[in-house]
Amino acid sequence: MSYKPDLNKSVNLTIDGVPVTVPEGTRILEAAKKANVKIPTLCEHPDLCKRAVCRICVVECDGRGKLIAACANDVWEGVSIVTNNLRLFDTRKTILELILANHPQDCLTCVRNKKCELQELAAEYGIRESSFGRNDSGGKPVIESDTIVRNMDKCVKCGRCVEACQEEQTIRAINTSHRSHEYGISAPYNQTLLESGCVFCGRCAAVCPVGAIYEHDRTAEIWAGLNDKERLVIAQVSAGLDCALNKELALGCETAGTVTAGKIVTALKLLGFDKVYDGEVSAGISDSELSEELQKRISTGGLLPMITGGSEGVYQFVKNFYPDLADRLATGRNQRRVFAEVIKREYAASEKADISGIMTVSFVPGIAGKYGADGKTDIAITAVELARMISLAGMDINGLSESPFDTVKIDLPKGDSGAKKEMVCGFAQARKALEAVRKGENTSQWVEIKV
Repeated sequence: MSYKPDLNKSVNLTIDGVPVTVPEGTRILEAAKKANVKIPTLCEHPDLCKRAVCRICVVECDGRGKLIAACANDVWEGVSIVTNNLRLFDTRKTILELILANHPQDCLTCVRNKKCELQELAAEYGIRESSFGRNDSGGKPVIESDTIVRNMDKCVKCGRCVEACQEEQTIRAINTSHRSHEYGISAPYNQTLLESGCVFCGRCAAVCPVGAIYEHDRTAEIWAGLNDKERLVIAQVSAGLDCALNKELALGCETAGTVTAGKIVTALKLLGFDKVYDGEVSAGISDSELSEELQKRISTGGLLPMITGGSEGVYQFVKNFYPDLADRLATGRNQRRVFAEVIKREYAASEKADISGIMTVSFVPGIAGKYGADGKTDIAITAVELARMISLAGMDINGLSESPFDTVKIDLPKGDSGAKKEMVCGFAQARKALEAVRKGENTSQWVEIKV
């Protein structure tokens, strides 16, 4: 029988001599937080399961010789936990030095510089150089589909990305491989991510504690376009960008005076963008086109429910895992394609400009929105990349005034939005909805998958 804690039962213990009372089933790591005690971690992530891979969070319990991982063990009645003494300090420092012995020392040029969990721990433990010999394989970063970059020389083998891909997103495009000193993270059979069935949701990059997986930075192309006097550059700001940028700049969405959509418009104009449009315009056009397509399916007896998604990765997901449902995918354009095609055409007509000389830039919250852009005149930039541009320009976006979005007049397709629609978030929930469609148990007319 598996252990099931009674959450109504309290457990009394001490952490570094401080009495603490927590519900049964509470991990040592969580109990320590209640006592305002910080236990260092590297593989731990609040959205993922107990890992106990890095062992940096080890603690002593009841004076026993064996050290146990605070992230993967629950407290018990009367236990006395020590989180900080010379033995624990030396153990954690040795673990960090072993990791650094296999880690590139290019922090200044790393995309995660100053936002790297390993770097923070090394600074905290006063590590300036490893006591162990260096073992740098000299591998180069690999660009995957103009969306994600992998630099496995920097991988600390924490396994976060594997769990996020396999358990959280259920894509299983990456896994652990080999054993002992050859143990690592890779796509099956050392394939590229595209070959492995990756849908480029970006969740792996979001949970990576170092610079092993990250967004493919396209800001150099943007700067080139902005500095080209013969080129017009127009932008759209997608919903959620303000909160994502607040998080990236560590300002917090709930703090008064933080970044707003209006301040983002001002910043983009100062950077040199000719026009900045609200992403809701192209989103509205996209929804209207999809509604029109749905009505045609209903009136002609077409396949229902119609399946749509806010990113190209959703379409790839259905084709990869539910090919028998691929003919239910909508053919209408998503928000970014509408912007790159419709808005660009209207802007070119209003400015009497050559459409081939216009660059469109979609500013999206995360990596999922980058997948599918052509990368030439249609580029998608994440909040992380925008933060770098703002920093490079020496701009204090929080202190900027607000500006309105530019306007464009578009005649929307006439589609009935009163359809029976089911919206699911994440690929794990998408599987449940699509399994119901496959079994004929889903009565919706429209299934929309958000990632």
